[in-house]
Amino acid sequence: MARPASHRKSGPLATPIAQTSTFSFASSADLKRYLQGEAGDDGELFLYSRYANPTVRELEDTLASLEGAERALAFSSGMAALSTAMVSLVKPGEEVLAGASLYGGTSKLLRNILGPFGVTSRFLSLDDLGRLDQFVTPRSKLLVFESPTNPQVDVIDIEAVCAQARKHGLVILFDNTFASPVLQQPLSLGVDIVMHSLTKSLAGHSDVVAGALAGQADLIERVHRTAKILGGCLDPHAAFLTLRGIKSVHVRVERACRNALALARALESHPKLEEVRYPGLPSHPGHEVARRQMKAFGSMICVTVRGGLTAAERVFDRLGIFERAASLGGVESLATLPVHTSHFGLTETQLAEARVAPGMIRLSVGIEDEDDLISDLQAALD
Repeated sequence: MARPASHRKSGPLATPIAQTSTFSFASSADLKRYLQGEAGDDGELFLYSRYANPTVRELEDTLASLEGAERALAFSSGMAALSTAMVSLVKPGEEVLAGASLYGGTSKLLRNILGPFGVTSRFLSLDDLGRLDQFVTPRSKLLVFESPTNPQVDVIDIEAVCAQARKHGLVILFDNTFASPVLQQPLSLGVDIVMHSLTKSLAGHSDVVAGALAGQADLIERVHRTAKILGGCLDPHAAFLTLRGIKSVHVRVERACRNALALARALESHPKLEEVRYPGLPSHPGHEVARRQMKAFGSMICVTVRGGLTAAERVFDRLGIFERAASLGGVESLATLPVHTSHFGLTETQLAEARVAPGMIRLSVGIEDEDDLISDLQAALD
């Protein structure tokens, strides 16, 4: 976003990298100002980069602006952001309600990490999220979900789910990685905290790992106190690279969305595919909700190949332009097999709950030539 002319300063156009672990103070008076939360003569004071850093702070301010948030907090990865938030917001004996269709790392965090510490989790189907009232108990404190979902790009009515959660006083944590703030503004729909893997479309060049939270200032401050202790801070150079990526995020996302829609339309009737799931297709069950709450339909497509995992692996191995790589949201088009990547290690029951089929291929559509991407998929299928 452009800054008002009155806020512009002379100096470097690109954000300087404050590549330092610690900061010196001119005097004990400045140190006291820092401890009291006051600014120094030259602006904000910093003590130690695990707590805060000027380059990282610039990124946080930018993210808050993009999401319409009171405050944002950057982390060393999306999972660092998510785990720090959950540790801050729930305690032993309490319960997390979560969408069953989640990034695999999120469900593993809930089951395998928080579970042994006494935090229980219940995973709710798409339909169950629509009747959240029936599942809330006095122990329920946190709701975690995403839309579009990973990997099957289901679309959830964010505003409707949040309206139910708010009646019960749940804190609402929402993963906005697939859509990005370019396409979707969850805070305006009732979410309390938005999480991002900045690694994906916001940084956008497959060269940085980072994460962030954005939302209400009091909740973000609560998480920040925990973050200072757990130490999942973002390196200032990674913050610089993410800021560089954000400068082009609107252009990249818009191009990727156009490519994805063209590709989904070209594949929708292919005889070797059981299903093509993309919110931009009228055949998608969440198409109308997506039209209402998203500015475009995203860059993620999930296809299910007839013949199961063996057939999907054969198509996967024949791809040319699409790189066989995890992650998403970069300038390059990527393909993954969810059962071998994001959801690897889940039991058959857990995969069924998450509605992840063996024959699924998740496609992250990049900014290459539209016709080349269509030809690549068609050749791999044929």
